[in-house]
Amino acid sequence: MLNTLLFDLDGTLLPMDNDEFTRGYFKHLVPHVVHLLDQEKFIAQLWASTEEMVRNDDASKTNEEVFKEDFLSKISIREEDIWPVLLDFYQKEFGALSHLASPTPLSRQVVQTAIEKGYSVVLATNPLFPRSAIEARMKWAGVDDLPFDLVTTLEEMHFCKPNPNYYREILQKIGKMPEECMMIGNDGYEDMVAGKLGMQTYLVTDCLIDRNLLSDFVDHQGTMEKLLEFVKKLPEPKGEAL
Repeated sequence: MLNTLLFDLDGTLLPMDNDEFTRGYFKHLVPHVVHLLDQEKFIAQLWASTEEMVRNDDASKTNEEVFKEDFLSKISIREEDIWPVLLDFYQKEFGALSHLASPTPLSRQVVQTAIEKGYSVVLATNPLFPRSAIEARMKWAGVDDLPFDLVTTLEEMHFCKPNPNYYREILQKIGKMPEECMMIGNDGYEDMVAGKLGMQTYLVTDCLIDRNLLSDFVDHQGTMEKLLEFVKKLPEPKGEAL
């Protein structure tokens, strides 16, 4: 019985152009680290260490630990010299980048409707960013104050999309079976791969990413507007027997 909805953030609850966001993000981040590291080397290593984190399948290390180990070993700068600089940026300045996204009131309406009907909700954003940066984007999307059962962050998760273990870890953390859950996202591969575990899926098409589309695992699809109507029509989940 479906009782839990997992929501992607970037491109789903928070409409955005990924390329435009990335350009703007680096434009604001780089000036904080150029006194420590050449711009091109910093950006290249940031990407490379992020890819290392995405490839990781070691459940004993958090995403943050994997990223740090790879990043710091390649740039030859002490953690205490650069990590506080990065965290300070995320905590104090990242929130001002809201102009790089295109929020819609539909996002809050969708999540609020699901909660009011009795569904558990999870913010299943790819945990590539620290919690402060994810909370900032939740605020842009207008969902930061809603009672999510779990928000997946860099510090707490051990896997990234599209690794199926990312979704297995969510299920373990919230104590749910795959058939109780639906993954809702705009990425035809990273989000729809949840279907391989037995979750239902909903592909949001407003900011669709259809490379490597797993069409066999798309149960439903439509715009955010259609998603709102879909959630409104979902049956209220049955309470557990006492």
